[in-house]
Formats: sequence, C-alpha cells, structure tokens
Amino acid sequence: MSEPTYFVLAALLDGPLHGYGIIKRAGEQSGGRVRLAVGTLYGALDRLAGDGLVAVDREETVQGRPRRYYRLTEDGRLALAREAARMEQAARVVTARMAPGTAGA
Repeated sequence: MSEPTYFVLAALLDGPLHGYGIIKRAGEQSGGRVRLAVGTLYGALDRLAGDGLVAVDREETVQGRPRRYYRLTEDGRLALAREAARMEQAARVVTARMAPGTAGA
C-alpha cells in the first residue's frame, strides 16, 4: 500500500470526511509528507471505493457546489490495520538491529 493511500484511509478513521478534509488530515497525520492534489485524491478515492475500502457516506450542497463525504468500510479498516502491522513489524527489524549494544550496531 502506498503512503498516500495509507494516509487517505487513516484520515477516515475518525469518521466521514469530504475531499478537502481528507487532504488536510492526511497532510497533518503524515507530518506534511503526503500532499495530495485534488485530482490525485479523487482518483484514489474512486479506486478505493471500487476495492470496497471506502464508500460514499453522504452528499450535500455547499455554496451551490456538491460536497461528497467518504467513510472507511470495514474492509478498509481491516486493510489499514494489516498495513499498520506490516509497517510496524518491518520497523522492528531495523530498530532492533540499531539499538545500542546490539551486534551490527
């Protein structure tokens, strides 16, 4: 799973968000590393919806413009949890070897 996809899914953990909210939260949660362009985000959301990881929660009109909110599905929550566990395990491989007093440090 790519870092942008990971943070798009992570942005939805606390509940449904519209596109700009996802962009903002993904940027905040990634420490500014993930900067999503609008076109990139909506392409990713379409793909994630097609994969069953996110779903449209609701739509509303704000200042005459449609605003679509997305939510994480149960499959999306599971995929995110699996990816977090995979990254944590991968990080342990390195951090354990770098600890002071460890062979190879």
